[in-house]
Amino acid sequence: MPGLDPHFRGAVGTQAPKAIGGELASSARAALAVLAGTVFADQALAQQAPGLGERAGASIDPVEVIQLAVFIGVMGAALLSALWLIRERGRTAAQNQQLKTRVAELSGAVSRSEALLNLKDQRTVVWTGEGRPAVIGDLPADSGAPRERAAFLAFGRWLLPRSAAQLDRACTALRDEGIGFDLVVETQRGMVLEVQGRKSALHVVVRFVALSAIRADHGRLKLKHQRLRADHDNVLALVDALDLPFWLRDEDGRLKWVNAAYARAVEAADGEAAVREERELLPTAARATVQQHHLREPVFRGALSTVVKGDRNVYAVADYAGREGSAGLALDTTEMEALKREYESTLRSHSDTLDQLTTAVAIFDADQNLKFHNQAFQKLWDLDAAFLESGPENALLLDRLRSDGKLAEQPEWRRWKEELLSAYRTIEPQEHWWHLPDGRTLRVVASPQPKGGVTWVFENLTEKIDLESRYNSIVQVQSETLDSLAEGVAVFGPDGRLRLSNPAFRRLWDIPEGLTDPEIHISVLKAACDARAKINPWGEFVAAVTGFDDERRDSSGRTELINGNILHYAIVHLPNGQVMLTFVDVTDSVNVERALKEKNEALEKADKLKNDFVQHVSYELRSPLTNIIGFTELLALETTGPLTQRQREYVDHIGSSSSLLLTVVNDILDLATVDAGIMELEIGEVAIRPTVEAAADLVSDRLRENGITLNVTSDEAPPSFHADENRVRQILYNLLSNAANYAPEGGHINLSARRTGDVVEFCVHDDGPGMSPEVLATIFKRFEPRNNGGRRRGAGLGLSIVKSFVELHGGTVEIDTGPGRGTAVTCRFPLAPRAVRAAAE
Repeated sequence: MPGLDPHFRGAVGTQAPKAIGGELASSARAALAVLAGTVFADQALAQQAPGLGERAGASIDPVEVIQLAVFIGVMGAALLSALWLIRERGRTAAQNQQLKTRVAELSGAVSRSEALLNLKDQRTVVWTGEGRPAVIGDLPADSGAPRERAAFLAFGRWLLPRSAAQLDRACTALRDEGIGFDLVVETQRGMVLEVQGRKSALHVVVRFVALSAIRADHGRLKLKHQRLRADHDNVLALVDALDLPFWLRDEDGRLKWVNAAYARAVEAADGEAAVREERELLPTAARATVQQHHLREPVFRGALSTVVKGDRNVYAVADYAGREGSAGLALDTTEMEALKREYESTLRSHSDTLDQLTTAVAIFDADQNLKFHNQAFQKLWDLDAAFLESGPENALLLDRLRSDGKLAEQPEWRRWKEELLSAYRTIEPQEHWWHLPDGRTLRVVASPQPKGGVTWVFENLTEKIDLESRYNSIVQVQSETLDSLAEGVAVFGPDGRLRLSNPAFRRLWDIPEGLTDPEIHISVLKAACDARAKINPWGEFVAAVTGFDDERRDSSGRTELINGNILHYAIVHLPNGQVMLTFVDVTDSVNVERALKEKNEALEKADKLKNDFVQHVSYELRSPLTNIIGFTELLALETTGPLTQRQREYVDHIGSSSSLLLTVVNDILDLATVDAGIMELEIGEVAIRPTVEAAADLVSDRLRENGITLNVTSDEAPPSFHADENRVRQILYNLLSNAANYAPEGGHINLSARRTGDVVEFCVHDDGPGMSPEVLATIFKRFEPRNNGGRRRGAGLGLSIVKSFVELHGGTVEIDTGPGRGTAVTCRFPLAPRAVRAAAE
């Protein structure tokens, strides 16, 4: 289109002749009114008014129409200015003729634009700048499109929701970004409209055209195609967002499209790269398996393994084969399979654990069928294994237990059972108490499972209830016993507060009423009892009760009260940090103890005086006796002078009596030495046979006088052992003398020596009358005269000396006697005594 002369810009047409100016002004206003219609004028004229184009002289190019429509207003004003300038400046006739020709062309364009605006069944919306849009034309009445501009522009009021949303997005993109569109939309009354949107430099135009019946069908198909295309795009976008590998193949089995998850699995840059490089997720064997399956049926479902990123994974693959290709989806079930195996292992472990419990457990599923029971459950109800393995219903199991007499009869059995089975319809655990006919008591807990079903736990509380009853009885008995004790008892907790006490505790410490109530702190009791004791132990009590664990040591002691009573106390630490204090009134015991100590001291003094007296007297007697014995032996000699028979008998009697008295004195001195702890043994090697023979020679005269036979046996004895030879010989002499005193005339005495382990035994046995138990009980007591058939009445020191000397050697003395069995005295000496005691009791 030719440009305008710059001299005509801004000219005002009010100065042109009225005839020409009025006609052109009218044409300009019409052109401005139909500006928007010229955008789609050529298409509308070609489709609905072909004659109009012929009358105009030729078909109009759409681009020329658009340009004409945009500048028609400006050109009209320019023409007015040109005519005025022609009249004023006297243009040539050629220029006037050219101007007339151009005016005729513009008039034809205006006419065509008016024709386009008057076409039926179309409506145009024009936006100019930021102002309100202009709406030109009308749509059919049955389209449901409102005539008002504001209502018409609210597309959601008269279009289907999906069409309205799609059109709103297209209009926004057109106005903001200049993106044109061609859409097919549908009204709420079912009419199909074609909507076109375009944008020029100054205007935005959207045209609505109602389609004919054929074109409406075509439009509906187009609309359906649009929707299918949109659905296709949405589905592909969704599949691409999935974290599951997905692929599409053509009819030759080659990859056509894959999603992002597939690309990641095959380590490709993206889906296009995976398709281009033909990277397969499944190995050849797996793909062959899928293809073989497709020969039989189109859908394949199965688990296939493959290597992904160096790890072997298991996928659940679903693949569908159509006529023009196939589609597949893979779900990585590696973790699921691992979790399934772990779950099965955990389930078996739980089952094994439940099977080891002593508490009966039974699990029923949502259909109330038995799915699991442990051995304790079968043992509790004594049911057949086959019956339990059949998975009976819960109601049937209850009926079975009732018929077997294992459940207590209920007044309303049906209601009781329904109430019990209501656990399957609740979400909270239920607890019941069953008292069985055999006397057992069960605590039954029904715990609903999240996926349906109930877990029943049967806890046998018979023993627990019995133990609680016994415990309560014992506690009651202990409480009564504690209250009856004369011993004061107080128990404090770890916090230093009194837990329990008995009346004796209050009485012994004279504690006021109320201060021994539970929860009284020990500091309160300390303040009340401090003034009642001369030697106050309550500081020690407080430290024991409130001290740390390393100070928890049991202790005891005594304290004296200001009233003269003496209490013996003990601190005993109990479990759980508790401390028990006990108090015993030992006033009488202490007084008796004091008296006994004084008496014992007096006895010890008397005994010491006796020993001193005996030692002194014995020593003083030994010298005269020695002189008497010496002079008696001198008188018995023939060199001294002849003696009459009676004189000789008197001399012999004096000699024997003096010797016996000297023996008694020596024995007394030996015992005094032992008692004083000053006797020392001269340990050396003692030859056993010579020692035995020497002791036998000392009593040979007495044995001959009474016709007693002495049998000596030492074959089993060792040659020697370590001891004091003189004391051993004295021990054997005393034993033989004692045996000779009690053996009957013509009787026998056996002396044997033998080794038994690390001990040497000397045994002297006589066939005398034996000893009674009363005599045997006092056989080792000193100065105990015994009249049990002996020929001589001695001082009662022989066996006492034997016992003292043997024990000094670290040995023992044993006596075996009885009426009719005689008496056997056995002395046992260690082969080598480890230590020698200073004194023997």
